[in-house]
This record gives sequence, C-alpha cells and structure tokens, in this order.
Amino acid sequence: MECRVGCGACCIALSISSPIPGMPNGKPAGTPCVQLTEDYKCALFNHPDRPEVCKNFQAERSICGYSREEALKLLTELEAMD
Repeated sequence: MECRVGCGACCIALSISSPIPGMPNGKPAGTPCVQLTEDYKCALFNHPDRPEVCKNFQAERSICGYSREEALKLLTELEAMD
C-alpha cells in the first residue's frame, strides 16, 4: 500500500523517541510532529534529516485502514498497546 496523501496519521498518533528537527527529544504519542504541514504532509520527506524511524515506516492496510480517520484510530490503539 502507498501512503495516503494528506493523511499524516503516523505523524500524530505514534510516539517518536529519536530527535526530529524542531523536536530534539522526539515527540509523544498524540502530538503532531512540528514537521507536519497544514495539509498533513511531511516537510522532511526525502530530506536527510528525516528520522530513520519515519523513513522505515511502511503503510499497511492493517494499520492504516481505508481512511485518515481509521488510520488515526488504528495507530492510536497500536501505540496504546506498547
């Protein structure tokens, strides 16, 4: 599956423990990444400063569902299990 354009659910729901430009301590779950644009795109996509965890994230129907809303719900539930 390809990432859904304008979704950004993974940039909101999931926690990131590695540094992100503008967020040196990473980000907690449920907090939008500072690199998430108003139209829910990553400002660091294809940029060398993009964290490895973000580069390695693969969209899958089982965790991204069929809509942005479903992705937020599924990823929030996944994060809570951790």
